[in-house]
Amino acid sequence: MENYEDTIISQYATAPALTQLLRGWNENLDPTPLLDSFYNLVWNVNTAEGWGLDVWGRIVGVGRVLQLASTRFFGFQEADSVVITGFNVAPFYSGQSVTTNYTLSDAAYRVLVLAKALANICDGSIQGTNAVLMALFPGRGNAYVIDHRDMTMTYFFDFELAPIEYAIIFQSGVLPRPAGVATSVASSSLNRIQLESGTGRILLESGFGAINLESS
Repeated sequence: MENYEDTIISQYATAPALTQLLRGWNENLDPTPLLDSFYNLVWNVNTAEGWGLDVWGRIVGVGRVLQLASTRFFGFQEADSVVITGFNVAPFYSGQSVTTNYTLSDAAYRVLVLAKALANICDGSIQGTNAVLMALFPGRGNAYVIDHRDMTMTYFFDFELAPIEYAIIFQSGVLPRPAGVATSVASSSLNRIQLESGTGRILLESGFGAINLESS
């Protein structure tokens, strides 16, 4: 408490024992630094870190850990237990198990949390969904929704998507998906990567293409 002196009645304002006791009490029990730290690390989503940001994730309903597509390795066709491909595409299989779990950094997770909060109040319109896309991928390029007017829609990205961004699209639930509408994802530059969706494993080839998501 910065102005604790104002709480001392006038007849004790100059009492050295009392004023020293109150001064020491205030210096040792002043909650201001703790409250400032709580506000910056937990309460304020723009500056929250670690556990505080995880709390915000639970509030809006999005997790920090996402699962990436399985890593591909060079190998032979009889190695059925390993996803294989050819030369100059993937490394040799080392025999070690590779986790597909990916933990977002605070900076990336904060963007996802804010985008999910926006999606939670989105009205489902094209304008609202486009706002979510732009918040989720700021400064990356054009990202928008295409309404095919036949109960299908496509999320289109005019830039290359990284594996973690595919995981965000498929797993986080941050993109609005109207009930009864079949949705798909298209990009002007799809990499060769495997994804897991509600309809099974999908292999994307390089070049322009689209992938279907499970209808909600």
